[in-house]
Amino acid sequence: KNIMEREPWLNLFLLAILCPLITGAPSSISCPDENLRISGGSFAFSEDGSTVRYSCSEGYYPTIKIRLCIKGRWNPLPKIKPPECKKITCPDPRSFENGEVYPYQRQYFVNDTTHYSCNSGYDFRGSGTRVCQLNGKWSGGTPFTFHNFSFTFIVCSSFQTADYCPDPGIPAGCTRTGHRFNIDDKVTYHCENKWSLIGSKERVCQENGQWSGTEPQCYADFTYDSPEEASEGFSSSLKSNLAVSQQHEGTDQHGKRIQVTKGGKLDIYIALDVSNSIKEDDFQKAKGVIKTLIEKISYYEVSPNYEILIFATDVTRIVSMRDFKIGQKNNLLEILKRLEDYKYDSKGDRSGTNIALAYKSILESMQIEQLSKKEDFKQTQHIVIMFTDGIKLYVFGVGDTVNAESINDLKTDRGNEKFFFKLKSLDALQKTFDEMIDEGTSVALCGLYRDYDDTESPKRYQYPWLAKISRSSGKISNCMGSLVTSSFILTAAHCFRFEDTPDRITVDLGSDIKVKDYIPHPRYDVAAKKKMGIPEYYEFDVALIQLKEPVIMGIGLRPICIPCTKETSGALKLSDREGTCKKHQLMSAETVKASFMSVVEKSIEKKQITIKQGKWRDACVEDAKKAKGINATNAKDIVTDNFLCSGGIVPTVDDVACKGDSGGATFVVPGNRLVQVGIVSWGVEDLCKDTRKPKPDSHTRDYHTNLFSAEVREFLKRYLEDEKLGTPLKFL
Repeated sequence: KNIMEREPWLNLFLLAILCPLITGAPSSISCPDENLRISGGSFAFSEDGSTVRYSCSEGYYPTIKIRLCIKGRWNPLPKIKPPECKKITCPDPRSFENGEVYPYQRQYFVNDTTHYSCNSGYDFRGSGTRVCQLNGKWSGGTPFTFHNFSFTFIVCSSFQTADYCPDPGIPAGCTRTGHRFNIDDKVTYHCENKWSLIGSKERVCQENGQWSGTEPQCYADFTYDSPEEASEGFSSSLKSNLAVSQQHEGTDQHGKRIQVTKGGKLDIYIALDVSNSIKEDDFQKAKGVIKTLIEKISYYEVSPNYEILIFATDVTRIVSMRDFKIGQKNNLLEILKRLEDYKYDSKGDRSGTNIALAYKSILESMQIEQLSKKEDFKQTQHIVIMFTDGIKLYVFGVGDTVNAESINDLKTDRGNEKFFFKLKSLDALQKTFDEMIDEGTSVALCGLYRDYDDTESPKRYQYPWLAKISRSSGKISNCMGSLVTSSFILTAAHCFRFEDTPDRITVDLGSDIKVKDYIPHPRYDVAAKKKMGIPEYYEFDVALIQLKEPVIMGIGLRPICIPCTKETSGALKLSDREGTCKKHQLMSAETVKASFMSVVEKSIEKKQITIKQGKWRDACVEDAKKAKGINATNAKDIVTDNFLCSGGIVPTVDDVACKGDSGGATFVVPGNRLVQVGIVSWGVEDLCKDTRKPKPDSHTRDYHTNLFSAEVREFLKRYLEDEKLGTPLKFL
């Protein structure tokens, strides 16, 4: 705030993120463990005994959330009356003007429903029915536009008045002074009882017909924003210098593409606290959140510039803004690796919390940018994101100790944008960033998935590319496949028979999809080497299924990335100059960690393997001679360079593929995007007759069709790059 007052030229948009970290170093003096009970709930100690956290069942909140042990005493002190679990309530909706709210209740609890109607002569805008939610907020309040202004709460408006601005409404739990809505007229708000006002306490009717500031809301200690709300608000803030245009690609794609407006630029400064008041596991989580945020922003068609620093008493720059802009150290994967490699103990003994020095370092970088290119600097949106437990300027407050009212008084305040979000946990913050990108349904955004198990979301969000394939030609057989464009599924050729027709093939992408055609690789011939003692030969075991109608992409339906395409270059953060097929060689190490999906007891599970290369490959290939019926003497006649090899118990114990896993994607995860490198084809021995979780042996190898094979790529390019056959990929 002082920086902005001293430097009026600074177009600075301050964002800071409060992690759920315990303020103050834990005391070495223990506290008594009596009188800590809670009525109707439970409590738990931290590992070092310095913290007690209280919890209640769903729909209730603890009157005390946390106690800290400081110098041998609990803060707050246990009282004669223990804390208790109380029902979560929503703010009083009866401040609604010019209409009625029913039913009338003294308090409104979770799942209580209210209905709204207007008096004669007034028109209703907003949600006629609202439900009290578990986060202590009312549902509904769908935004609508009136005089170019969006409301997120309901209002009864009279169109007979000559007001310049629309009625700004009175949110639940609020009282308002001011009932005139012409230019320069003011309205002020405050919350009733012990609720805290979040948003603007005063708003002014402006010449553009809009109210200044942000819409107020009333928060209790137990009130939280949902990740969906936070992601929408945070995305809107990030997009304030970005243009949003609607993208329609025929009938198969609907979504938004984010592009930098002419002259619009974005500089993002990220500072991470590593002082002793930050616990090591939370420091690691914060690094993960930073990585996720950068990954999510990179999905948009905008390339921000970054400065990343870590601070305690001193400041360590992971990368400076100047170095990033002039092309030094500006490979994001390298920068993220450098961040990941920074150890908690690297700060040494200088372990204080020097927020002032962190801000000074950022300001110095900004001043260098201003001197370097003054006009560009004026057109740039500057974003500062700070992860700490000691600062009083926040956008995301995370955890139990957030002081919402203090945050609201010190936050940045710009028209009709929300800058403070209160979230329950770092997991909720992670979900916020996932939700932030989920609107991007462009096929170019391949390899997106939810990398955590969210009980509130469908499991399919974790594997949105996965297809289950069944065919009923004589007998039913099952395979896997992967969605690679809106019109094509990639799978194994051996999943089909010569007599199969499209009507006998079913593709399940969460629902059954009709098939137009299946296309095996022209060189696939299972009998090609019978005379060499190889009764079944699986080279070029690859096929495409063309869908009858292109699918609509969404959170649970996204394509996987295919090597040597422009789309995968974007996923790997490679520029047009760097984006070559050689740069996509994700298989350069002697062992490469990879995965495939398997149906285990009617559920989908991820199996872990190591692709053997270099010194490990020969033994892996040699074991192919142990497969039943094979009499070939040269293993390389069985397993050519067009295969990848996994399995066995050295150097790692690999999971084994089962019948039904064939055709599925063998994939790696460079960063946060999935790239398919192979297709599950065949194995030395079937260990899955009695169990879908077999115990591997030294010779139980699996072989995967290699998507880096030139002949495989040429086959894929022939169909997946054809604009007449659906949304095409661009091969390198």
